[in-house]
Amino acid sequence: SKIKSEKSMQPQGRDFFHHFFRDDQFGRPYQQKPQERESSGSGVIVSKDGYIVTNNHVINDATEIEVVLNNKKSYKAQVIGKDPSTDIALIKVDANELSSIHWANSDDVNVGEWVLAVGNPFNLASTVTAGIVSAKGRNINILKDKGAIESFIQTDAAVNPGNSGGALVNLRGELVGINTAIATPTGTYAGYSFAVPSNIVQKVIGDLREFGVVQRAYIGVFIKDINNELAEELGLDDLKGVYVQGLTEGGAADEAGIKEGDVITMINEVEVKTAPELQEEIAQYRPGDVINIILKRNGKAANVNMTLRNKSGNTKLVDKPSLKVLNVLGIELEELSQSFKVNNRIGGGVKIKKINKGKVQDETVVKEGFVITKIDDEKVESLDDFKSIISSKEGGVMFEGFYPGKGGAYYFAIGL
Repeated sequence: SKIKSEKSMQPQGRDFFHHFFRDDQFGRPYQQKPQERESSGSGVIVSKDGYIVTNNHVINDATEIEVVLNNKKSYKAQVIGKDPSTDIALIKVDANELSSIHWANSDDVNVGEWVLAVGNPFNLASTVTAGIVSAKGRNINILKDKGAIESFIQTDAAVNPGNSGGALVNLRGELVGINTAIATPTGTYAGYSFAVPSNIVQKVIGDLREFGVVQRAYIGVFIKDINNELAEELGLDDLKGVYVQGLTEGGAADEAGIKEGDVITMINEVEVKTAPELQEEIAQYRPGDVINIILKRNGKAANVNMTLRNKSGNTKLVDKPSLKVLNVLGIELEELSQSFKVNNRIGGGVKIKKINKGKVQDETVVKEGFVITKIDDEKVESLDDFKSIISSKEGGVMFEGFYPGKGGAYYFAIGL
């Protein structure tokens, strides 16, 4: 499928007319309106009832999304969820009985295997190119998200602007990856393209469909690839595996008995030779899942079972109702540090880290950095408090809080 997205672009610098018309007739500062820009990409239908996977960068910040199928039928699409850490997004159109893709196990894809890239480069609909898998587990440091997971399938199938979000399939027509990036000095294909493996894609969109957010699991280790120098220093027999150079205290690995200096060689019977490959395997699981790890310690093999944790160090999954409300509000929140509470003489609250499109942006003048201390006169001590209180509300709410460094309380009414 072809995906068209309209994005509202904020103008860079001041408009030419600002010099002559600094204020409007009501005395308010003159503002240049955002400009609309249309971009296009590709997508893959993953269910008969209209779910489509694409890249996050294809639809991110879009004000309107249109999907055009191979039969030229077009549909408006809604965003179900986005995951910047893998550059995967899930959208949905109102349609039934669509032809959907079959999935391959990307762990079984071999270097040298023939693959086909399907997409809409340069707006050329339904273009197919062929190539081979050049490498697996590639990290090219292209995703800027703090928790980015890069373990790309590299191929020499020609991929160009417009291919993003399209399918990389094997010769049986099964999805092995989502085409995401190219390595090029010119902006067009130069021999190297990269796809997110299908196993990661399948897990991410499963989470987005069920929860609206990815349930990210963490192993709680600091790792590095093994090279000749490290192998000689540690007296290792070979370069296979991933070296554990540190542990998160109380994390999944620490609790399972993994030690600094261990070499992880296998996860659930899948061999891991590099750090990106290890991240790829862990990315396929949720907090609370139990995995089996094979490792080397002092030259001997060991077998360890581990219960994966979330970022907070427990096995809880993020609840769906509160996420829906946060999406409607269009805000991202963060907990307050103890030092912040002490410095501002408050017992608790949550800070608005980022404001996206939603009720807060549309109905208020709240700015990023605002600290919410009460909802409808109920104290908000933590992020869990906020989610619990907001999920029980209907109709509308009143936020009470303050801006750090500014005196006085602020109140904002928001409809739900």
